[in-house]
Amino acid sequence: MSGSSNFRPPAEDAWVHTYQTLLPQWQSLSHSRQSIIPISISRVNQFDAGRLDIEMSAMLKEQLVKVFSLMKPGMLFQYEAELDAFLEFLIWRFSIWVDKPTPGIALMNLRYRNERALEARGKVRTGLEGPGLTVAQKLWYCVATVGGQYIWARLQSFSAFRRWGDSEQRSVARGAWILIQRIEGLYKAASFGNLLLFLYTGRYRNLIERALKARLVYGSPNMNRAVSFEYMNRQLVWNEFSEMLLLLLPLLNSSSMKNLLRPFSKDKSSSSKEDDFACPICQAGPTVPFLALPCQHRYCYYCLRTRCAAVPAFRCSRCNEPIVAMQRHVNEPKQ
Repeated sequence: MSGSSNFRPPAEDAWVHTYQTLLPQWQSLSHSRQSIIPISISRVNQFDAGRLDIEMSAMLKEQLVKVFSLMKPGMLFQYEAELDAFLEFLIWRFSIWVDKPTPGIALMNLRYRNERALEARGKVRTGLEGPGLTVAQKLWYCVATVGGQYIWARLQSFSAFRRWGDSEQRSVARGAWILIQRIEGLYKAASFGNLLLFLYTGRYRNLIERALKARLVYGSPNMNRAVSFEYMNRQLVWNEFSEMLLLLLPLLNSSSMKNLLRPFSKDKSSSSKEDDFACPICQAGPTVPFLALPCQHRYCYYCLRTRCAAVPAFRCSRCNEPIVAMQRHVNEPKQ
């Protein structure tokens, strides 16, 4: 009875006070667990998206150049930097500015997500949720990709035209050239470091995306990579076949192949008078006829000269005798 007499029930508001004290800690813990969802975006998809955007810009440029094909030759070349900047601005205006992915990014099922404004939300299901780019990020993206590339291209062409790199130039021009080269070297070194980080982490393909904290994530978690490799396979097969032909064709002698296949040919008109007057290499009448010695068959000078220069032991295409010399053919006067 003494123990029960010492027991005192807690105050009525003690549970409420404890609940209010622990609730913020529990909410912060639950939010931290929800926000940390490891996601892995395919690096190949991100690289392919950039490559597809470059190909799309090249296709648009090719079509635009055809519009000015009737203009003065060389005039469009002077404004090539402006043309590239205009096409890049069009792609940015109708994709990034209106919260849509570029054509290459859309084909790879990707989109830009603002990593700076990424916060824990009530419903985190896939880890791909998150707001898009802000207006400031879009404008800086345009300034860096369109304006920055245009200014750098114009600066390089102007410095090369003015020959700032020559030692005979003034010290100011020479110093500006050295500064441009150093800036370019630093940018390439930083891009290489960013590439290594991208290969390791899978985030931010270039320095612009890293500076803006614009990360590529999947637009839809249930969509596979919808790119057909049929065209790519055909292109690879054709490239390998053409390289094989370029390797084998110089090794084949057309005259020896004709002589080898001549017994199997059904056309017996090769011994006619008309064929005797035609060059056996180009099958046309010789404009400057020359005789192959000692067999004295007629050839075009260019055909016979090039074959003898290419093959030291060249044989006549008609009789298969070795040709040791060539002589100009003189028509006999008619009596």
